[in-house]
Amino acid sequence: MSNNTISDIVTNKLQELIIVGFRVQCPGDQYAEKIPKAAKEVTERLHEINHLVQPIKQIGAFKAAESTDDEDGYWVGFEVTKLEDVPTDMTSLTIPEQTYAILPYTGQASGIFGAYAQIHQWNVKNGQERLTNYWSLEIYNDWENPQEVDVLLCDPVKVSDKI
Repeated sequence: MSNNTISDIVTNKLQELIIVGFRVQCPGDQYAEKIPKAAKEVTERLHEINHLVQPIKQIGAFKAAESTDDEDGYWVGFEVTKLEDVPTDMTSLTIPEQTYAILPYTGQASGIFGAYAQIHQWNVKNGQERLTNYWSLEIYNDWENPQEVDVLLCDPVKVSDKI
């Protein structure tokens, strides 16, 4: 169970981000099995990725809304400073600068869905519009044990002009 609460949520703008790794596409009920496998493989092949920013921070990216075929799926990889010599069977994704509601989450991977529900409730309470057609990010400090992940959940938002 996570010790993080809704009061831990902050809004922050993140700069453009380029990730190199694997794209996972499968029926919805298979993501829980396939994403950890892709995360393990990209970690094992980290030495093949050029221009790494922080090889200890694995990043997941997805769009919550229905998207085009080019944007469908879940990307898992590592941030790079520039694209150069991407390994043949890997892919890259550029995430534009965006404002996010961010919740640090530590706990079982299965609890992440509940943590996102907390973020969504917080968005409503704070007058922020959730942007489901923008990239959501999961920035992992520790991902190897699904019983105890350490991740920043970044849900894209449009900040309200309310005072």
